[in-house]
Amino acid sequence: MKIKLREDVLKDQNLAAAFNRETFKKNHTLVINLMSSPGAGKTTLLEETIKALRNEFHMAVIEGDLATDLDAERLRSLGVKTVQINTAGGCHLDARMIAKTLPDFKLDTIDILLIENIGNLVCPASYDLGQDYKVVVLSVPEGNDKIPKYPVMFRRTDVTIINKIDLLPYVSFNLELAKKNLKEINPKAQLKALSAKTGEGMEKWINWIKDAYRQCTNSKSNREKEDTGSCFSENEGR
Repeated sequence: MKIKLREDVLKDQNLAAAFNRETFKKNHTLVINLMSSPGAGKTTLLEETIKALRNEFHMAVIEGDLATDLDAERLRSLGVKTVQINTAGGCHLDARMIAKTLPDFKLDTIDILLIENIGNLVCPASYDLGQDYKVVVLSVPEGNDKIPKYPVMFRRTDVTIINKIDLLPYVSFNLELAKKNLKEINPKAQLKALSAKTGEGMEKWINWIKDAYRQCTNSKSNREKEDTGSCFSENEGR
């Protein structure tokens, strides 16, 4: 009975993820699922990303937290539509939660939807939200051991961002070792080293989003004609 229940839950999740993916595809919306430990700087990164792109793209955010809407208010102050999800103790967002928020958006007017997941390097890795890309933020104060200690998360990411590089002179973090560890676990993942606070390295991250938007929306247009798949099928269910 327990096994059957888990199968039913996973089936519901997969159906919701497929629904989300199809909805995003129809509206030509690029969707990025942003994950990290608590305090890695996701919200600050989102703030600076929005500032850099809001004059060129219509953007929106789904903000996940266990409680409060403190981060959502920070993003709303930038003039971006932000919908809050409070999980009341849940350690990750799931596809059904995302699906429930979609009526709050006019997706046909949104170019880029950014999802800030719950701060956790374990649970969010295993849940497909229907996104096009998974991005993990790792801050240098967390240390070099996080990539090998949490292989599932880093194996399933498309981009790993090393944040707070302005602190490199003050903490024991080896950037080259981080690159080596990531390459061993996930050779296809890109790595962007930056400081959302000072702006160092942000240009490469912003350019990556612009390229992803162009590639993804073109892919969705082509797939819409063929009525198959999502933006990049290798990301489905990862």
